[in-house]
Amino acid sequence: MISPLGKVVIDGDRAALVFERRIPHPIAAVWAAITEPNQRAAWLGPTSIEPHEGGVIEMTAEGPPAPREMRQVTGRILVWDPPRVFEHEWKQSLIGETVVRYELTPDGDATILRFTHSRLTEPNARGYISGTHAYLDRLEAQLDGAELPTWKERYGAVQPLYSN
Repeated sequence: MISPLGKVVIDGDRAALVFERRIPHPIAAVWAAITEPNQRAAWLGPTSIEPHEGGVIEMTAEGPPAPREMRQVTGRILVWDPPRVFEHEWKQSLIGETVVRYELTPDGDATILRFTHSRLTEPNARGYISGTHAYLDRLEAQLDGAELPTWKERYGAVQPLYSN
């Protein structure tokens, strides 16, 4: 069942964040929002992308109350299969080397987004789930043409949903 809530999936000493959402926009629009630097900047933070396998991605997540250098992410693009799969390394000082994957599937005039952030430790996964939820909510608001909630507002609203 598709839900805006994410889950932490444990596999041995590693964990992954998994979100599956039905976004009421065509796959081309969702692909553009997750891969075009100007669109990513609006909901996630300043981003540069070399759009091909082996290309470099660099970004700075906006919103979390951490020093800029702790919010910076770099990596190589592992899969570039427009408009279906975008996967890249996520190298960040806070959590080390992990992998983020966006899988898009058309569903009528909507898109199923399956977002996975893997190779995390369990504490990091549990620590990142609310923030990831907030970013995905901002992505949907951008696609809807709505005013984007601040990351801090969304984080504060959804964090209690994951504190068990």
